[in-house]
Amino acid sequence: MDVQLFVYDLSRGLARQMSMGLLGFQLDAIYHTSIEPNGKEYVYDGGIIAIRPGSSHLGQPLEKIHLGTTNLPMDVIEEFLDSLRPIFTLEAYDLFHHNCNNFSDSFANFLLGKGIPEHIVKMPQAVLDSPMGRMLLPQLTQGINAGRQNGSILGLQQSAQTPSAPKHGVKIVSNSAEFDRLMNGAKNSCAVVFFTSATCPPCKVLYPIYDELAEEIGEKATLIKVDIAQPQAHEIGSRYSIRATPTIVTFLRGEEENRWSGADPAALRGNVQLLVQMAHPCHPHERLRLPTFANPNAKPVLYAKVPPLDKLLVKMGDEVASKPEVQALKKYLEDRAKDGPSSAVIPEMNHLSSLVRDSVTTLSIDILFTIVDLFRCALSDPRVSGYFAEEKNHETVRTVLDFVNQQSGCPYALRLVTLQMACNFFSTPLFSDEIMRDNSLRSAVILLVSSSFLDESHNNVRVAGSSLLFNLSVANRRARQESKPTLSGDDEIELAASVVEAIALEEKSAEALHGMLLALGHLVYGTPLDGDLPDLLQTVGAGENILGKKSRFPDEKLVSEVGKELLELYSNMERGISLNPFFNEVEMPIGFCSNHGIFQSARVWQAIRKATANPFIKKIFSNVEMAFPTCNFQGCAANVCCITVNVCAGSYQHPDPLQKPFFRCKDEGLSFTNLCEEV
Repeated sequence: MDVQLFVYDLSRGLARQMSMGLLGFQLDAIYHTSIEPNGKEYVYDGGIIAIRPGSSHLGQPLEKIHLGTTNLPMDVIEEFLDSLRPIFTLEAYDLFHHNCNNFSDSFANFLLGKGIPEHIVKMPQAVLDSPMGRMLLPQLTQGINAGRQNGSILGLQQSAQTPSAPKHGVKIVSNSAEFDRLMNGAKNSCAVVFFTSATCPPCKVLYPIYDELAEEIGEKATLIKVDIAQPQAHEIGSRYSIRATPTIVTFLRGEEENRWSGADPAALRGNVQLLVQMAHPCHPHERLRLPTFANPNAKPVLYAKVPPLDKLLVKMGDEVASKPEVQALKKYLEDRAKDGPSSAVIPEMNHLSSLVRDSVTTLSIDILFTIVDLFRCALSDPRVSGYFAEEKNHETVRTVLDFVNQQSGCPYALRLVTLQMACNFFSTPLFSDEIMRDNSLRSAVILLVSSSFLDESHNNVRVAGSSLLFNLSVANRRARQESKPTLSGDDEIELAASVVEAIALEEKSAEALHGMLLALGHLVYGTPLDGDLPDLLQTVGAGENILGKKSRFPDEKLVSEVGKELLELYSNMERGISLNPFFNEVEMPIGFCSNHGIFQSARVWQAIRKATANPFIKKIFSNVEMAFPTCNFQGCAANVCCITVNVCAGSYQHPDPLQKPFFRCKDEGLSFTNLCEEV
């Protein structure tokens, strides 16, 4: 994909004619720039906006400069731009220090590893350094502030392409290829297929309800409509043996779950709502008292503090400190520390990458930490971390990680700044996605975490290691929610085993223990109950080890929250006791009517009907037989699920008016009695 720089002259030729007399030097233009990849012109005008190339009131650009080509996909580019929006805001706009050209320079660096022509970036400062420029500063600032009040500095917002909010509606399918694509996209969730025909009057009764359900449910389910009277859609109907309309077929994780025919609005709404609850059940962890872990969008731990740069450069020696790449990086960090990221022009990314990689192979291991520390500071800026997240093979960060991981006696300073460097990967969401996707990068990060917990001599190393694990765990949890690639089961087990062992050994640092517990909690929260991670936590006695820290660290509240509230769930599962209120002290419905049923028990029905491997279901239900009588409440006649089941000893009753069987289990033992009842 070609990347072009659009260069405009805001003076429309006056700068070239009058600059020498007014400013004392020749200025060819008052530059305004934007970047054009993939047929969109991206510009900073009080916010980052996209317009159709050349469509603004500025007209056609004075010059189009081909900067290079990029292979980055547009979704990655858009995600990077989202990470820059907190930096390039309306309030942050500054005509001389933080303007459209600074944005273009940052964007070009991300796309290509190099910025825009230097004379364009430095033009505002050159004007400001002249006597006339300083005299004109109040008037220029007044003009900018007037534009700021209108929400747009140059008035380009009116040309912005405002994307319409995505509407979750019914997908009307006319051919097999489109149908298969939608069904494949719903294979990890659920889908509803409404088979209809243009000559079916009863079908039209259901159309408004079906549309309402699509809007209500949103992304949780895919609702499809197929007109089997159409020649191209006839094959879809034949595939599912559809002989009458309306017929609705529901699918759960790629498998047919239910089907029915007839224009029954109550059945349609009830069955679709039940399907969604089956596909997106409430995880048992969400019912526990875990306030620390309730927010899946916790902010990552970043190490952005800039050390005394002059002292750091003295440690690296004159030969290294005098390199242009080091001096450029030093200036960027000084500007950022003084005036914030909005006023700091990032260095050339290609030059920074070469500096770091060359330093690993040429510098003494005792002074290598100085370069890595500078790199660590730079990575806290999403403009920098975004570039290295998308660098080919992640060559720069992998060079540092692999070198440190290979050192059996890595110097303390180098290991510490490398851990902090890795924490700063998470200043951009792009790095989270890459770590989950790239096996070699993920393995290097996991090895760095695990090895850091073995350093008993340095509390700061263990604190930084727990911070990196926290960032990784939160990113993994968020990826699971968004159905993106996540840590593998083996990765989770390796990380959990290392942090549980570290918790057991921690006797010195309350800060390190807090970080470890926080990281472990986010790593465990929301994981499948029937996976290998619960077995590991039980085997290594995670709960007991954590609760054992109460006497040594009495003020650490996470000891109880993680060791008792969170991990006790797995202990109860092992003993056959569920913390699910349906199985303990809350009456549980074991009959379901599509009209009068209690939808919150849908996950129980799905577990029973599909005979899942969920361990606590196995403990409670040792034998399941299904019967499907009908509901006789006020002539309803809808299907009711009734079961014959071995269940923990407990009281049993029939509440009116629905006459559904209930049981109440209060026995924590494993004595079973057979209860059978039909509605």
